Amino acid sequence: MARHNRFFRWCFTIILVLIIIYLGSRVSFIFKPVLSLFSMIIVPLMLAGFFYYLLRPLVNVMERHKVNRTVAILLIYLIFAIMMVGFSILVWPSLRTQLNNLVENAPALFTTLSEQVAEVEHNGFLSSFLPQDSNLLSKLTEYLNKGFTVFTEYLTGLFSFFSNFAIVLITFPILLFYMLKEGGKFGEQIVSFIPKRFRIHGKEVMDDIDHMLSSFIVGRVIVNVALGVLMYVGFLIIDLPYAMLLTVVAVILNFIPFIGSFLSSIPIVIIGFIEAPSIAIWSIVIITVAQQIQDNLISPYVFGKQLDIHPMTTIILVLMGGDIAGILGILLIIPVYMILKIVYSKVYELFFKQKWENA
Repeated sequence: MARHNRFFRWCFTIILVLIIIYLGSRVSFIFKPVLSLFSMIIVPLMLAGFFYYLLRPLVNVMERHKVNRTVAILLIYLIFAIMMVGFSILVWPSLRTQLNNLVENAPALFTTLSEQVAEVEHNGFLSSFLPQDSNLLSKLTEYLNKGFTVFTEYLTGLFSFFSNFAIVLITFPILLFYMLKEGGKFGEQIVSFIPKRFRIHGKEVMDDIDHMLSSFIVGRVIVNVALGVLMYVGFLIIDLPYAMLLTVVAVILNFIPFIGSFLSSIPIVIIGFIEAPSIAIWSIVIITVAQQIQDNLISPYVFGKQLDIHPMTTIILVLMGGDIAGILGILLIIPVYMILKIVYSKVYELFFKQKWENA
């Protein structure tokens, strides 16, 4: 009888949740202002959270050395401003020049690429490996034209992004300042809403989530910067055009789980192939060696076993995140998954483990 009652309670709970979801979908217009506000603050909030975990250890160290926390944050802001000035003077002109040259020379580069493909296609050695009706040139040219169209549309879309960048530029430093100043009080405030008998467990969960996010973000930065250094040195050795720009793009794209490394390789190989097929081959070798060093030497040392996620799980999560929220979903899906995993483990341990494993 008790099992039947439990079954009916679960059925009733599921039906009630489905009814709530259905009713919520019928009055979705009520939530539009909230969703609009969320869409406006999600990017600065993500940036603030990202830099919070990067800078918090430094603020804590300064505070332990008797520096007022507010003063420590302001000093870090000052150092960051000096670094940005140095970046704008020493690095940005080269990046901007390479970016402008790439945009201006894009049509000529695609023409050269088509010529290179035609030469490779009619190469006596390679043609023996290709089917006679493969028509590689026309297919690749078609894909390149589509890619160039997407590329120009992307550049056009950048203007609308930078028109809204002022909102990020204003809100991000303010959010980051208060996050750094308050320190670990956010977790305490969340735990305060939990019933008293579960607050110890709630604090354990918040500590685990905080440690996981800190390790994940700091680890990703270290791993990607190391990958960028390896790739940039290799690109300089083979004299790859636009080496700095392509490396920066690769480092940024590698923050996207699983598919980022593939996406970042495409422009590198294309630019290398335009220069010479041998440069493209050496680019692939450098990318492969750098990623193998990252995956087998650097990542295990930095992350240990804390990111022990099966590759198939990662692929499914990335596809789900992209379908739900685009690029933001792809970036957030892995941390969200790990947070839910921590919460689920604690809930299972408290409420279900003893009943289910002793049944």
